Amino acid sequence: MSNNKSYVMWNNKGGVGKSTITFHIASVYAEMHPERDVVVIDMCPQANSSSMLMGGGKQSEEKLQELITKSEPQTIVGYLTEATLENDASLEKYITKLSNVNKNLSENIYLVSGDGNLELIAPLLSERADATPLSAKDDPWVKIHSIIKNLTEKRITPDRECTYFIDTNPSFSIYTQIAIVGGSSLLVPINADDSSIFAITGLFNLIWGTSVEHPVYGKYTFASKAKNHNLPLPKITYLLGNRFTQKKGAAYAFKALSNEALNKMYEEYVKNPDKFEPSDHTINNITDFEEHYSIELRDFNSAGVVAANQGLPLSKMDKHSYEVYGEKIQVAKEQRELCKSTIENLVSKL
Repeated sequence: MSNNKSYVMWNNKGGVGKSTITFHIASVYAEMHPERDVVVIDMCPQANSSSMLMGGGKQSEEKLQELITKSEPQTIVGYLTEATLENDASLEKYITKLSNVNKNLSENIYLVSGDGNLELIAPLLSERADATPLSAKDDPWVKIHSIIKNLTEKRITPDRECTYFIDTNPSFSIYTQIAIVGGSSLLVPINADDSSIFAITGLFNLIWGTSVEHPVYGKYTFASKAKNHNLPLPKITYLLGNRFTQKKGAAYAFKALSNEALNKMYEEYVKNPDKFEPSDHTINNITDFEEHYSIELRDFNSAGVVAANQGLPLSKMDKHSYEVYGEKIQVAKEQRELCKSTIENLVSKL
């Protein structure tokens, strides 16, 4: 049995920092776990996490285009295509060893790159998933939706376990559904704003379905089909409170919003605790819930700008200023250290 781990980063709201958090978590996880291989699967057409991991800026764009334009794309599109046509696909053909591209990253971190052509192949994936089964053992819907799940059971080398981090798109297109099924654990970034609060209900409805199924459209939903096909879904492992102020935790206005988001999540936990990763401690109230399931990340501010532009993990950020598109960006040591310790704390829990 595989001892691999797989984490999918998803929220159906855009702009919550999925790609940035994926970059920081994966790069730090690789540093803290040299005994494991770390693979980032970029399931977002924008390929932002791929760009950061490959060093950011112009060099990452050139490398990304090189991978995408191969006759057999060395990207997630290439892998999905082969896995759709065959019963299996070779992981080695589609991964990039990131230290060969970005010297700031550890030797043990790899990437299955994002690709804008995900949008183009989405209708084809949907068509294959909805094909009529040819026999009692044939289940096209499960086969297509399990492609990334099956990938996360693979190893790069036989004697080293893998940890997978799956970045996603906020849309609930079929490639996002495939990404969500691919993770055993679900990490949910949440901003301190009203739209993030409203998105929580949508997140639960899209993955697990509404409490009352629509009499006409209900049977066509992902949630309904996943249930009918007995497809395992990930458990919510942590809520990542992202983009709060740096000063003394969340400021009052932000704290009020983040508390409301936490209340929404706690309501879901009370109704369906099986949707969450089991806790080692008894959860009696919202305080217990927050202590176990919620982690407050810091707004990376200038450190985030530098990291994204240069593919620079927080552990390698040791200068007071960096040049970004001709501009000098100041990054205070205190800010660097606070951001670094926050990510390390999160990674230590995974």
